[in-house]
Amino acid sequence: MRPSFCPRLVNGPFDDPGLYIPFGFQHRAFMFDLGDISALSSKDILKISHVFVTHTHMDHFAGFDRLLRLMIGRDKTLYLYGPRGFIENVEGKLAGYTWNLVKNYTESLVLEIAEIDTHTVIRRKYPCNNRFKAWEEPQIAPFNGRVLTEGDLEINAAVLDHGIPCLGFTIMERFHINIRKNGLAALNLQPGPWLQIFKQSMYDNLDPATRIEAESRQKGKLIAFRLADLRQKIALITPGQKVSYVADVAYNETNIERIVSLVEKSDHLFIEAAFLEAHRDTARLKNHLTARQAGSLAGWAQVKQITPFHFSPRYKACGHQLEAEARQAYADSFGTPFTPRVGKA
Repeated sequence: MRPSFCPRLVNGPFDDPGLYIPFGFQHRAFMFDLGDISALSSKDILKISHVFVTHTHMDHFAGFDRLLRLMIGRDKTLYLYGPRGFIENVEGKLAGYTWNLVKNYTESLVLEIAEIDTHTVIRRKYPCNNRFKAWEEPQIAPFNGRVLTEGDLEINAAVLDHGIPCLGFTIMERFHINIRKNGLAALNLQPGPWLQIFKQSMYDNLDPATRIEAESRQKGKLIAFRLADLRQKIALITPGQKVSYVADVAYNETNIERIVSLVEKSDHLFIEAAFLEAHRDTARLKNHLTARQAGSLAGWAQVKQITPFHFSPRYKACGHQLEAEARQAYADSFGTPFTPRVGKA
């Protein structure tokens, strides 16, 4: 059964953080963090519709300029999410350029920026054809942990501490719809765009009697079905994917609790592991995790797969030690009671 999305780190574990998540059967992708994105092709970058930024240290946000450069002149809304102060950061980026020629574009990019704080989300839109000046007052809404709900997907975030506010994210399918090939064959149907409409009808929980037009193998012929009948004949419902991303956080009680709650039971956790446990004091001073701490968090959260990344350059010759330490801690803590003691774990 093919997954709906296949996350991959843009760079190696010693380079700038960035997680690219393309969607199967759709010409789009999500991006988590925006460091150096030169390893992504222009084609891949142009698929990006949503960007989720943990914080705006340069190694997590320098790729914004390349992303914007490729998007200019396109009829598209690009959604960006970040922590407290994010709107001011993006406005500062935009203010660094001269926009007198954008009036010549027939298509206009719009940036929709969301700034997430502990209790609120502030949103504002910046249209290219208005020289990226906001055209409305900020919209403020309560923040309950959910950043985005779209069809079958949910994006949740937690406000974490890196000496500054920093976000952790998780992307989750509510459930996954697999299409039975033998079911299509039995009904003399062929795959096509209609399947996406069929799936969306289930994600939207439409009336079981909703009419769905399916494409027959006879060219040009459509066959109408009740949604409930078609679901029974061609759909297999399985649990959805859950992928989590945590970068640049201090190891303290509040972060521990929020991270474990956010990433619990993830199919895949991407988590920073900047230092070896032997250099725990350095990690504490820099508000980063050790590999052991990262692995322990993953184990307490009972995630299925862990990928440690964002290694300190000091370990260039021995990155395998960070990997091994994280995986050993993950194995040791998996399924154990969540009772960490900061400084002792």
